[in-house]
Amino acid sequence: MPEQEKGFVVKDRRMFSQEGQSTPPEEPGPAETQDRKPEGPSAAGAQPPPTPLPEINFPTFIASLNASALVHLGVIEDPVSGKAEKNLAMAKQTIDILSMLQQKTAGNLTPDEEAMQKSILYDLRILYVKERG
Repeated sequence: MPEQEKGFVVKDRRMFSQEGQSTPPEEPGPAETQDRKPEGPSAAGAQPPPTPLPEINFPTFIASLNASALVHLGVIEDPVSGKAEKNLAMAKQTIDILSMLQQKTAGNLTPDEEAMQKSILYDLRILYVKERG
């Protein structure tokens, strides 16, 4: 049984003027709008578009853990409640996670990443000791 070649067809729906310039597309007809999803504010219940998330890399991961520890130390407000509340047990756990990451990533970081990690850990440990008393 010979194999049948499965292909696809590409239809270019762009419009060009006689000078070769691209022209704006015409409004789709009723048949074309059935498959399209609505766009704009009415499509999402008039909610603003989501804020783009930062690139995921080691420095942003460490910065995220730092922010979490600062929230637990009561240095910055909790973004959910809007209140600065202390939870020293959670702060210690986050500092311990950063410390574990420092041990596990030793020798595998760029000099900038290593310096950032070391600085953040130092600052958090000082803040934790001050809060603990």
